[in-house]
Amino acid sequence: MAAGGELTSTGYIKHHLTNWSVGEGFWTWHVDTLAWSIGLGILFISLFRYVGVRATTGVPGKLQCFIEMIVEFVDDNVKSTFHGRNPIIAPLALTIFVWVFLMNLMDLVPVDFIPVLAQQIGAAMGYDPHHVYMKIVPTTDLNMTVALALGVFTLMIYYSIKIKGVGGFVKELTMHPFNHPAFIPVNFILETVTLLAKPLSLALRLFGNLYAGELIFILIALLGLYQLPLHFPWAVFHILVIVLQAFIFMMLTIVYLSMAHEDH
Repeated sequence: MAAGGELTSTGYIKHHLTNWSVGEGFWTWHVDTLAWSIGLGILFISLFRYVGVRATTGVPGKLQCFIEMIVEFVDDNVKSTFHGRNPIIAPLALTIFVWVFLMNLMDLVPVDFIPVLAQQIGAAMGYDPHHVYMKIVPTTDLNMTVALALGVFTLMIYYSIKIKGVGGFVKELTMHPFNHPAFIPVNFILETVTLLAKPLSLALRLFGNLYAGELIFILIALLGLYQLPLHFPWAVFHILVIVLQAFIFMMLTIVYLSMAHEDH
């Protein structure tokens, strides 16, 4: 169903793209983003632990086979891309890939299903349903993608200093690409921009693709009963986007951390 009630098309779109927020200013918390991302993270950990505890050395079941395929896929990519020695990288890459994939996967849930249910619950509790918001795709929230990117950025800085030392890290920022003291200001500007562009591109790429996909689903939903001929092919195509964006985020994380481990 599309708009329903007194909502115009513009109001309908804005309502679906508005987060359930608590607080004001800098300390505004997007409750729906936090709840869904944490819930999907718990689902990921619980599912993998369930399979790990019940794993057999004989003929694996379908679920165990599927999980093993994911683990081997991530492990192969880490081995071919990461050239340092760090036992954390493979589990980190697996966590990023599966968690981001699950958050992206929520984009395939019909756009009206859970928000309308939340409105009905809110109305039953005495709230105005037009002021009850529920965004179920955490990666359509820029705060979430920036938080993920900042986590990767923090690890990049940490391992750069740990492997190269403070002096090596500062030298990397000031003596590349022109290895001459006269070019230190130019080198510092170029390297700082390059360094900051990594988390920025990680956050904006994931957010932009998922936000655009969600917006198209909402626009298709405005067609009401005529949405099915467009909804199905877009959903099939969006499956590729969902997997690809999780894979790109994982691979760039591995590449950035591999660069942080390089000691020239």
